Amino acid sequence: MIFLALTITLLFTFVQVGALNNGLALTPPMGWLTWERFRCNVNCTVDPDNCISEKLIKTMADHIVTDGYRDVGYEYVCIDNCWMLPSRDEHGRLVADPDRFPSGMKGLSDYIHGKGLKLGIYEDFGVFTCGKKYPGSEFYLKTDADTFANWGVDLLKFDTCNSNPSDFEYGFPAMEFYLNKTGRPILFSCEWPHGQHGKSNYTAIRNTCNMWRTGIDVQDSWDSVMGVIDVYAEDMENFSQYSGPGGWADPDMLVVGDFGLSYEQERAQFGMWAMFASPLLMSVDLRNIRNESKALLQNKNILAINQDPMGKQATLKMKMLKNSIYVFTRPLTNSRIAVALLNKSDRGTPTSVTIKGSDVGLSNQNGYNVVDGFTAQSMGSFLPTSDIVLNVNPSGIVLFVATPK
Repeated sequence: MIFLALTITLLFTFVQVGALNNGLALTPPMGWLTWERFRCNVNCTVDPDNCISEKLIKTMADHIVTDGYRDVGYEYVCIDNCWMLPSRDEHGRLVADPDRFPSGMKGLSDYIHGKGLKLGIYEDFGVFTCGKKYPGSEFYLKTDADTFANWGVDLLKFDTCNSNPSDFEYGFPAMEFYLNKTGRPILFSCEWPHGQHGKSNYTAIRNTCNMWRTGIDVQDSWDSVMGVIDVYAEDMENFSQYSGPGGWADPDMLVVGDFGLSYEQERAQFGMWAMFASPLLMSVDLRNIRNESKALLQNKNILAINQDPMGKQATLKMKMLKNSIYVFTRPLTNSRIAVALLNKSDRGTPTSVTIKGSDVGLSNQNGYNVVDGFTAQSMGSFLPTSDIVLNVNPSGIVLFVATPK
């Protein structure tokens, strides 16, 4: 068992320590992550511009600043798996691959911080990281927490490969305990409950993690994105009620700007992630992103919905037209309501949908001013009794915000 090396006293202490004590993630974290776009490419001889390396991370950090992403809230620059050597040093510490990270992680974090950004890093709760090539944190929780703090890390993504799910309720709080003990504020991104594959203790998860993966890995395809949205539509175990300031349900990365989605589908993913009050971690080559994808990722109207300080996650209100249209609602500050209609169908014509104001939570008898969530253009004024007629593009979204008069 993983925790034979831990004392019984500390085990009970860990359960009482929560990530909310670190004061982080009061709104959903925003940033950039290597994984979906660059995966575990470590061959810098053959592919020096796209391998997981100091060069790549610095280049992406530069683009986050110069291309306006930092100005709208993207601040974490996160390295996923495959950054380290296959073995620890003589003191049991993790070592960044010196050929790919010649400045070391401390040097890289200094560079990132100098840009006004924050550094995120990856490790795993098990004996190995995913892929079984690099050392995990099993038996090294304190050592690794201290190492990350000494490097100036600001976010830790903690995976669950090659580990025992029955140990999660002790192990993840243990890691958070050690992170907090360093005195450095480190946002804790947990793959628990994703790695549990069954019923999860969301109270414990909420008390431990600043963000937690809720379902399947997102891939660069519409089917994958819809699979994640279906997880949120089902809302099994009512996980939506646990998400809010300080701790957020995480549907995984944004694949906006990559290869697999049409522009309509990119709008749908970005709009739904905003509705879900999700962490927004881009995984895209910022050197070559399409202009329309860049503009979408920097859309201040959608970002304002995502970052709304009330922090409520959207939930499914109803399904329509043989379950091809999902209708989600999300309460916002100042008694506003965000409403999203998502068209699952990929048939080649828009779908006309009529909803009544009261069916999506419009209850103010004086009515509502409604604006498009993407453009902020007026869509008119509506009463609870009004019919709202909308056309939703195939595999697309209509998102609006209703403000009471």
